[in-house]
Amino acid sequence: MINITLPDGAVRQYEKGVTALEIAKSISEGLARKVLAANVNGQVWDASRPITGDASLKLLTWTDTDGKNTFWHSSAHLMAEAVESLFPGVKFWVGPPVENGFYYDMDLGDRKMSEEDLAALEKRMNELAKKNSAYTRKEMPKAEAVRYFTEKGDEYKLDLLSGLNDGEITFYTQGNFTDLCRGPHIPNTSFIKAIKLTSIAGAYWKGDEKNKMLTRVYGVTFPSQKELDEYLQMLEEAKKRDHRKLGKELSIFTMDDDVGPGLPLWLPNGTIIIEELERLAKETELAAGYKRVVTPHIAKESMYLTSGHLPYYQDSMYPPIELEGQKYYLKAMNCPHHHKIFAAEPKSYKDLPLRLAEYGTCYRYEQSGELFGLMRVRCLHMNDAHIYCTKEQFYEEFKAVNDMYIKYFKIFGVDKYVMRLSLHEPSKLGKKYVDEPELWKETEELVRDVLIKTNTPFVEVQDEAAFYGPKIDVQIWSTIGREFTLATNQVDFAQGRRFKLEFTNQDNKAETPLIIHRAPLGTHERFIGFLLEHYAGKFPAWLAPVQVKVLPISDKFLDYAKTISQKLKKADIRAEVDDRNEKIGKKIRDTELMKVPYMLVVGEKEMNENKVAVRRQGKGDAGVKGVDEFLNEVRTEIEERRSE
Repeated sequence: MINITLPDGAVRQYEKGVTALEIAKSISEGLARKVLAANVNGQVWDASRPITGDASLKLLTWTDTDGKNTFWHSSAHLMAEAVESLFPGVKFWVGPPVENGFYYDMDLGDRKMSEEDLAALEKRMNELAKKNSAYTRKEMPKAEAVRYFTEKGDEYKLDLLSGLNDGEITFYTQGNFTDLCRGPHIPNTSFIKAIKLTSIAGAYWKGDEKNKMLTRVYGVTFPSQKELDEYLQMLEEAKKRDHRKLGKELSIFTMDDDVGPGLPLWLPNGTIIIEELERLAKETELAAGYKRVVTPHIAKESMYLTSGHLPYYQDSMYPPIELEGQKYYLKAMNCPHHHKIFAAEPKSYKDLPLRLAEYGTCYRYEQSGELFGLMRVRCLHMNDAHIYCTKEQFYEEFKAVNDMYIKYFKIFGVDKYVMRLSLHEPSKLGKKYVDEPELWKETEELVRDVLIKTNTPFVEVQDEAAFYGPKIDVQIWSTIGREFTLATNQVDFAQGRRFKLEFTNQDNKAETPLIIHRAPLGTHERFIGFLLEHYAGKFPAWLAPVQVKVLPISDKFLDYAKTISQKLKKADIRAEVDDRNEKIGKKIRDTELMKVPYMLVVGEKEMNENKVAVRRQGKGDAGVKGVDEFLNEVRTEIEERRSE
């Protein structure tokens, strides 16, 4: 018999070789019908895979991220089976789950896939799903796997196999489709009830522009038609809220080929939003005891070798610049610079915690195929800070950072969020992670303790930590339910020793501080991209580039409109006058399209009475008010950073 520990701590005994699906059935038939996969000792497995020793077990359903990912990865295999039946001889590269759905890269030879083909593929996938084909896993010796794909003439899978060893290779089969895959997969195809193939794109093999262009097909699937319908409706709303579309319409940012891909230019309207976000961050951080610093955009190779970023992170850094026999790198992260600032002067325990903050500009060489508007860029302005503290101070410091996140969520109207506690993978110590097993265990427990004691919603994810310590990735949802990774909160037990950072403790001995890396507002780029979609471009008054537009009914009232505008500006309210020779109806419509929070319509009556006719963006007429009354109301709304 083996002991199976469930998430609530309950321990059940089963025969050796029991599967997660059988365990689910022993609990409830209803539960078993929902199980897609299982987390066994921190790893995601097929629900049908035998468990041969004592294990901790979490049953994964559609509500779990790993359950969804397994569902969508299995759907990619179902799509591949459909493609193979309609395009004989096709060769496949990779087919991973993505944020919403999945894709598969494929080589169709000389053939092209059209939008009409997507409809045929959907139909075929629905037919195959109804066959209730089981996903079966088979471990395969490398020599046999190589022989299989050599006979098929599949150079793509042979390339994948070149990086694998015996004991690491598994094949999965469902229906008439077999593929090299590490899995896991759902029990069978009947779980897939609703299918939509969304688009066709081109993708270079391995993301390298020198390689062949493959066909990439995107799709999404759900356990019910209702969920698919709701998703497609959300997708339509998301198109209207696309930050790239709104960014252009509202003159927030632009991209230019001569500047380069992934390097946004912030227009005056976007720069105002940046300055407002920085003002919020600086006020908040000043109140929390942070000290501001400024660091260069470039540094010598030796610093990044000391930090360990070059061995672990070089692929994401721009190539070096050679000057006077030295290599310099564009700054990809602020932390090494801040560590140098900490080390510049001797520290004692009385100086801790030391909180160094900077809206630092960083440069990261994202692959061309991964660039996406403001969400994936090569130049980013980060709301960064590093906290140097003792172990005794860690709990309160880490808690304070999480509290800061929650404060920001309230300001921006973010109601749904979750912290992803990213842990290391012990088998990758020395490769992907710093080889300090005891320190990993200790710091992961420190972070977990804070989250549990503060009742912060969180999930644990294996093998996604930073190379120097565990981290929290903050996942937030916009008003239409789209998920974003906002920022990160990391614990670092390695950098302090690498940089020989020390403080004198109460026993007059040298001690290395713990370091917290945090960025509650993430980067300007990603956060403003999120806000554009979250607000659909209708920013609250405090954040709007233009807060008030004064609309004179005719030129006769232009001077009065300008007088009002000047009065508002003196009160630090961003106001403009629409002095075009247009009818008032057009002025109102155009101002609505630019999503200005307040419109003040002025004519003869308003001028004679020193009043304004107020219109609220998206809500219409808000009544006639005295100029001072309106000014005081709006100034209070702005100062309090109200969401409306």
